Amino acid sequence: MIPTLRVLMNMGSLQRLFPLWLAALVAMVVWWTPWFLLALAYGIVLQLFVEYVMHRFLLHRKPPTEQGLFNDLYRSHIGHHEFPADPEFFTGGDNWYALRFGLISVALHTLLLWPVLGLGAAALGSFVALFLGSVSAFAFYEYCHTLAHLNVSKGWFGQKITRDHLAHHYQDHHTTFHVSAGAGWIDWLFGTAPDAEAARARYDRRTILSLGMDPDDLRLVTARKAWGLPPRPGMKRVQPGE
Repeated sequence: MIPTLRVLMNMGSLQRLFPLWLAALVAMVVWWTPWFLLALAYGIVLQLFVEYVMHRFLLHRKPPTEQGLFNDLYRSHIGHHEFPADPEFFTGGDNWYALRFGLISVALHTLLLWPVLGLGAAALGSFVALFLGSVSAFAFYEYCHTLAHLNVSKGWFGQKITRDHLAHHYQDHHTTFHVSAGAGWIDWLFGTAPDAEAARARYDRRTILSLGMDPDDLRLVTARKAWGLPPRPGMKRVQPGE
């Protein structure tokens, strides 16, 4: 658990979200109402859907033909599939996207709820729902994802997360888009639950790590070089001094 938490503590997105998470926690305590429990539940479930939708439709979208855009997608996700043991690629880069997404979401929810609850209640409820509920669910996702990829001792919980998630990496990248423990129902709901027969029919040992792309595709070769990665998927990056 400690190695996993150490990785999470160094994630820029979680570091930037933490002050707002703490502020939302304080706000919930100071202005407590039982309705906050509903707000928290909503924020958690919303984040589970965001996790699934972004993973399936954004990170696994058709690879761009323009190299610059492809490099961005490679850094965001394709590189993680080609080099799943590289901790620098667990989160797709150190960026401000999560914080911007959270702030925009709070603003939109506030506007939608304003006519019903009034500005103050709408803003407070949206803030608690998204920066306490959703951010907590996001941190749990990052914990599950990191634990699945780290080579550390794992109990039954860690072993199950690892088994479920690595099936997405090594058996069928068309299924199992959820990562957070307990969220497998989302894949069942949207028809992307694991299917052993379909996985065997789709499996290609040569392209499984490259999300179906030819590993010698010039876009992949160029992106690996741009991000300082080894020339072939699955190889270990040599660190300075090794």
